[in-house]
Amino acid sequence: MQEEILIPISLFASIVLILWLFFSTRNKERMALIEKGADANLFKSKSKPFPVLKLGMFIAGIGLGILFGNIIAVSTSLEEPTAYFSMIFLFAGASLIISHLFEKKRTENNNE
Repeated sequence: MQEEILIPISLFASIVLILWLFFSTRNKERMALIEKGADANLFKSKSKPFPVLKLGMFIAGIGLGILFGNIIAVSTSLEEPTAYFSMIFLFAGASLIISHLFEKKRTENNNE
């Protein structure tokens, strides 16, 4: 069999296997807890308060990183890949930190 076909098939099969193991194990754990009489509220996950804000700020940070990476690559002697990657990671990380601070401030105001 050709390698070009074997690699995507094995990748797809491994992803399916991992998902199947995850969901079957989770189901077995839940069934065991239910049989022991545990409360069903254990299965409810705590919702994240602002997922769209975090995603939007992350994408905006990546965009700003690309913009400033281009500016640095053009105006300095820094190589293009270094300028782009450093600015993308810097601005994406900063945007995630800022979104965390916004979420923390908002939840503290709601709790009061």
